[in-house]
Amino acid sequence: MTKIVGITGPSGSGKSLLCKYMTQSNIPCIDADALYHSMLTPKSPTVEAIAKVFGEGILSPDGSLDRTELSRCVFNSTEQLELLNATVLPLIIKEIERIISELSKQGHKVVAVDAPTLIESGFYKKCDLIVAVIAPVFSRTERIESRDHISKDLAEQRITAQKNDDFYTSIADITLINDSDEDTFSRSAEKLIQKIRNL
Repeated sequence: MTKIVGITGPSGSGKSLLCKYMTQSNIPCIDADALYHSMLTPKSPTVEAIAKVFGEGILSPDGSLDRTELSRCVFNSTEQLELLNATVLPLIIKEIERIISELSKQGHKVVAVDAPTLIESGFYKKCDLIVAVIAPVFSRTERIESRDHISKDLAEQRITAQKNDDFYTSIADITLINDSDEDTFSRSAEKLIQKIRNL
């Protein structure tokens, strides 16, 4: 039976970096955000579901999702963000479960799932181990600015729209705090990976 490690935490905390270390240690990691973006092809079921809820105004002329317009709709409103999650999370979970099944057939004993909305989706209940990655707000702001090429104000708006650290750590079996340099975080990640191998 393949064990599932759920990785969650707020944007810019360092979840992707943890997954990089896990992948280097031959533990497959499913990036829920990347998977979601891969599902946003024009006229896909995911795009059509979003347009049905938020209106045709969030579509580009070619029928693809206008991510900038959608972001403008949801990141300033907790209610709208929750509505988006309720619309897309069931579709993402279905695809994650399909991928886990394939990886299990390939013989992988452990699969990690990097999912910011691990809790909201309810997928955490299917995980054998839950890891929360958190970091100071100023560090997260800088990472989001650099990663997404957006202004500090926009980065801060995204952070404000998200849950606080307690939301993630309250259900976590293990919490990693990414508040120092990368070498320090890598050592914490290595200790975690050793625990995961013993699941």
